[in-house]
Amino acid sequence: MGKEVWRFIDSGNCPPAFNMALDEALLEWHSEGKIPPTVRFYGWDPPTLSIGYFQKVEKEIDMEAVKKHGLGFVRRPTGGRGVLHDKELTYSVIVSEEHPDMPKTVTEAYRVISQGILEGFKLLGLDAYFAVPKTEEEKADLKNPRSAVCFDAPSWYELVVEGRKVAGSAQTRQKGVILQHGSILLDLDEDLLFSLFKYPNERIKERLQRNFKNKAVAINELTDRKITVEEAKEAFYKGFEKGLNVVLEPYTLSSEELEYVNEIARTKYETDEWNFRR
Repeated sequence: MGKEVWRFIDSGNCPPAFNMALDEALLEWHSEGKIPPTVRFYGWDPPTLSIGYFQKVEKEIDMEAVKKHGLGFVRRPTGGRGVLHDKELTYSVIVSEEHPDMPKTVTEAYRVISQGILEGFKLLGLDAYFAVPKTEEEKADLKNPRSAVCFDAPSWYELVVEGRKVAGSAQTRQKGVILQHGSILLDLDEDLLFSLFKYPNERIKERLQRNFKNKAVAINELTDRKITVEEAKEAFYKGFEKGLNVVLEPYTLSSEELEYVNEIARTKYETDEWNFRR
């Protein structure tokens, strides 16, 4: 039997609202049986702060700083914490909950999908592995994160190199479909990242930022040479094919599909009602 063929979309650098709208549209189309399971790669123009579905902007985000740095801003349909999307490769995977290879539990499905990222890191020569929280304290941290910053702590089956998190992902399930998307960091501006959140005081901010260095790392801090986005795309494309045991078939959206995505972006992800509502 041949391998299952999944769709592959590289949508390049797009505005934040469009990025979230396309992930939503792919989920919807897959739930209606219009498209096969899909892997998508994308970037952000402008660089963007995305926040998790449940985050409270007023309490956690310094919107003045977001504006000052000319960043985009969007709320994701998935949970998790704040992510600065800049020098990274962002991916999404859209697949039915009923797919024979998808486990029923969120964490196990997460592990299966993330196998593609794991293989990609290996192709880049990095010894990545899955983080599994061991101590009670680590498990408690998952339930009550100490910081609004996504890369502050590895969650179940998050990808780690040399003990530090290299990719952060989030998942939602709607209409019988799993949407998992996440960031694979190539480079990271920590000062910029930490300037975007609110803290009780400067001392706490400094402590969190100091601790962060021990918890998260970008790919190019771990390699002797600079890995470009194109190289990363090639590695993770092959990684997903191997990790998911599928063949990826490149696809370009039709003008009708693009129009539909732009409509979702305009009516939902560009609105203050969606982005600031909590």
